[in-house]
Amino acid sequence: MELIHSDQVFRVAAGSQPDYNRGNTLIRLLGILERQRLACGREQYLSETLEYLFPFDFLELYGPAGADADQLDARRQDSKLDFQKQNLRDFRLGDVVLCRGYAAAGGQVVPFLRISYRAGPDSLLSRLSGDRLGSHLKLYLRVGTNPVGQVLDVPYDPASARYALELWSFPAGNLRQHLDSRGRDAIDRGELVVRNGLIQGTRDDFARDGLNDRYLVEVAPNHALHPILPLHVECAWADASGTFWDSRGGSNYHYEFSMIVRGWENFLAAGISPNPHGGVGFLEYRNLLSNYGRYAGRNELGRDFDSWNFNAHGNKSHAAGRENFFAVDYMDLHILKPACGIGLHRHRDNQEVFLMMQGRAYMIVGDWARRPWRERAFELRTLRAGHFAMLKGGQLHGLMNPGEEDISLFMFGGYD
Repeated sequence: MELIHSDQVFRVAAGSQPDYNRGNTLIRLLGILERQRLACGREQYLSETLEYLFPFDFLELYGPAGADADQLDARRQDSKLDFQKQNLRDFRLGDVVLCRGYAAAGGQVVPFLRISYRAGPDSLLSRLSGDRLGSHLKLYLRVGTNPVGQVLDVPYDPASARYALELWSFPAGNLRQHLDSRGRDAIDRGELVVRNGLIQGTRDDFARDGLNDRYLVEVAPNHALHPILPLHVECAWADASGTFWDSRGGSNYHYEFSMIVRGWENFLAAGISPNPHGGVGFLEYRNLLSNYGRYAGRNELGRDFDSWNFNAHGNKSHAAGRENFFAVDYMDLHILKPACGIGLHRHRDNQEVFLMMQGRAYMIVGDWARRPWRERAFELRTLRAGHFAMLKGGQLHGLMNPGEEDISLFMFGGYD
């Protein structure tokens, strides 16, 4: 993993502590979420399936507490009992926002992908063009494993002050006649389009009755909302004439919906086991994460580390390497009251799991350190009871209870 040297660490004087009730980054990010707009009215979408990517190009973290206040190099911040050094003080979002999820129309439940670009003089493309962007942009887009991308028109959406395009899978029928008035208007102005070649699948592809003993990786692998496979999105933006391009210097932008979520609906395999372990009756199982059998080689439980990371034994006397297991240093139960949130913070070394036992919450996971195959982004989705999210070393995360009832969590992993 690559540390981004343009990020900053804010020194906190020894004996003082940050005021997390002012300018809290978790609350700020959720405020941005609340302002997001989709092509149709909200009733057209299955809200609990919505997943957002908010790419960012800058982070600022708080520095260590106490005697370590002057140690601003994250590679040397080695106190496992200092949590202040993990906490996020500030961030700056990029020009792009992505959203995917399920939408319902005409008796079908289908996946969609929405991608938008900042309008106005602050975007990179606007600066490149001399602030002469018009009524639409050009978008080069490649989704998932599709070998060929497409160049699409992206109209300006005055309601959101962004250039926005929403792509649906709709295998059968005329989508327009099944939408509300807002959705029909979006189709008419080119904001909402059906692209079955780019956005594939329906929710019925993962109906539980047809999945017994099947390896889910092999079921509809090109599905735009696969329960366990990441979705990779490659794109580049241009003005309407194609003269000016925002393409990351020609290499294009690479985004990924990749939060590791497992549970009752997100699993490697499911089935029925009679007389489990020599017992009686029938057991319905879900394989979630495993290094055994046909799952060997997935490496989801392991982690890569650099020489400046602690290994599973809590030392740094090693070169860069890999551990093929998940090391646990703690297990906790938590109750989050209404409007309680676990703040955005990074983990340099360790993996961690958030298992939702009761209720639902917004889960955020993103990359603090950069991975070479994707841009850094906050990935945000609803975490429901019976499901967990797992994050890796080098990532950041947070969780918010936005409801009016307590939620309960089982958390385990390791401290940095």
